[in-house]
Amino acid sequence: MKQLLSFVGLAIVLALVLAACGGGQAPAEDLLADIEARGYIISATDPNYEPQSFLNTEGERPADTLCPEDTLTEAEMQGFDVDVAKEIATRLGVEICFATPDWDIVTAGGWADKWDFHVGSMTAKPPRPDVLFFTNAYYAPTAVIAVGVDSTYESIDDLANTALCVGTATTYEDWLNGILELAAEDIYAQPPAGVTVVSLPTDQECAQALAAGRTDFVGYVTSKTVVDANIAAGMPVRILGEPVFMEKNRVAFDKASAFDNTSLIEAIDLIVLDMHADGTLSQLSIEWLGADLTQGILDE
Repeated sequence: MKQLLSFVGLAIVLALVLAACGGGQAPAEDLLADIEARGYIISATDPNYEPQSFLNTEGERPADTLCPEDTLTEAEMQGFDVDVAKEIATRLGVEICFATPDWDIVTAGGWADKWDFHVGSMTAKPPRPDVLFFTNAYYAPTAVIAVGVDSTYESIDDLANTALCVGTATTYEDWLNGILELAAEDIYAQPPAGVTVVSLPTDQECAQALAAGRTDFVGYVTSKTVVDANIAAGMPVRILGEPVFMEKNRVAFDKASAFDNTSLIEAIDLIVLDMHADGTLSQLSIEWLGADLTQGILDE
């Protein structure tokens, strides 16, 4: 009995020491509270998706950043999605940091709490809502087909039985496969008959591969904003025909988070609505995308 009491006494002493050092405290259950306590929020985004999100090669990591070593700081990233994420963080009163996982990992959910949210041009098309929560839309670009500038194709029908490139697990891949689920009024055209789908990790890689001379596909499907940036950068590509669909892009959150992210989702959804109301999203869209793609897209 004396030995048992000794063990109990030792356990109590250890518990008191841990509590005094803060080591006995359980992790915060509320994600927003945890973010506010640590002083930073991590957004997953694509480092190769100009003009939405891409590396700032001239940016230097601040010495006083709170961002974890395996993330990028706002000085090291740039683009429309990046600035939207930065503004969200500013309104939450914390620093923004960026993780850069592959797109298919983000859309699959089950993030293991490696990042807190995703600001990266994601559409809430099935089956994504099964694993992710979404805010109101913050902008809505259209999708187009791009082909080589010297190609002889004149219409989508001319692409029948050819191969087109898309990013893996994207709306563009679903569209080519004929399984894209969006509101009927948001789909403007059907994919070319008999098309072969070539998937790469991101659709921007399709553009870069085509420009580099890759020949196993004749074009790629992506956001018009991306193709406009490709053309502005001097890539030998052009848009074929009219847009094929429109997608409302939203901020996403993991349903499998170990934290309760309800208050974070509510706070960021309100911020998105405020950024619509005060013109911030319109301003950023015009600055980065050359047009205001934020109007008339809010949920009823």
